[in-house]
Amino acid sequence: MTSKKESILVIGGGISGMTTAIEAAEVGREVFLVETDPYLGGRVARMNKYFPKLCPPWCGLEINLRRIRQNPKIHVFTYTDVTSIDGEVGGYRATLMERPRMVTEACTSCGDCTPACPVERDDDFNYGMARTKAIYLPFMMAHPQRYVIDEAACPGEECGKCVEACKYEAIDLAMKTRETKIEVGKVVFATGWQPYEAEKIDNLGFGKLENVVTNVMMERLAAREGPTGGKILRPSDGKEITSIAFVQCAGSRDENHLPYCSTVCCMASLKQATYVREAHPEASAEIFYIDLRTPGRHEDFLKAREKDEKLTLTKGKVAEITEDPSTKNLTVVAEDVQGGSLVRREVDMVVLATGMVPNGVARELISTVETDDNGFVASDEKIGVIAAGVTTGPMDVSTSVQQGTAAALKAMISE
Repeated sequence: MTSKKESILVIGGGISGMTTAIEAAEVGREVFLVETDPYLGGRVARMNKYFPKLCPPWCGLEINLRRIRQNPKIHVFTYTDVTSIDGEVGGYRATLMERPRMVTEACTSCGDCTPACPVERDDDFNYGMARTKAIYLPFMMAHPQRYVIDEAACPGEECGKCVEACKYEAIDLAMKTRETKIEVGKVVFATGWQPYEAEKIDNLGFGKLENVVTNVMMERLAAREGPTGGKILRPSDGKEITSIAFVQCAGSRDENHLPYCSTVCCMASLKQATYVREAHPEASAEIFYIDLRTPGRHEDFLKAREKDEKLTLTKGKVAEITEDPSTKNLTVVAEDVQGGSLVRREVDMVVLATGMVPNGVARELISTVETDDNGFVASDEKIGVIAAGVTTGPMDVSTSVQQGTAAALKAMISE
């Protein structure tokens, strides 16, 4: 049991949680940074580029990871869940359960274990669009830079081929869950978000039509280290696309799904249309939208995209998406509000701009945490609980960083 009244527990190792941990630790506070995935970086690590500058996310993540590695005040727990929190402000007691990674710190990431492994699994980092071996490195710049074994896929000690292949003796197939108890003064929830389950939107065909993907999947398709090596290929046959449609508010601003706007989807689709136009100069792209929301400095980004003759912006809600079984081409049926008609577009692929859904962890751990009707968390310094990033509401990366910094300040303010 570690007891420190001024220490801080940060739940979530995405961009806002990392920012909170760094800012608090660099002024002397002890921080426990807990992430359920086997790596830090969250959703940002899976992005191809930021908007509006279209630079890769590792511009910022690499610096933050270096600051974390160099700071002894930050205790990082990856592949770990917070299973309980009790107590009160100034004296919270938390239980951390670190799942068995089955790869020790002796791992050098040499990769010799991977060819030896006979079992494959769906690659969750690439949203199931690729496969990895049961022992895998989540991605090239993962922190910690260490392999992990998917316990659900691995046959365990009855196989042991990776153990034989590892010359550093870094694999322990008998590793067990490890429990750690800590005591902290404040708790920061930076638990992030999940994309809305597009399968629930019956008329848009996700999960039934192979060439309908979501916006988060599109980020990986465009990424050089993604499942297609950065080539935007349609899933059904690996064909290079000549036409693509983006469907805004897929499930958002809809009483049957998400009643709210996720604020970033318009900019994300404009950015992804840019990926297509840069990779395939002859391809056409069309964005179907209810309202284009590009506030403040992002207006210039929209104006620049509007000059592209092969990018069409159509105001209107998409009614349905159907497939030609012989070609796998898709037909998008939508309103054209400004033209006063119903339009049909045949395209190679469709990208659904699904909204952000908060990870509902906070109230499960501390029942007195207040959330709004949509599950987003409000900070309450009186009980020593602070929220940061998309935990508080939909927002872009730069705003999440600002919120992470604000959360660190709130967590350091004495009652």
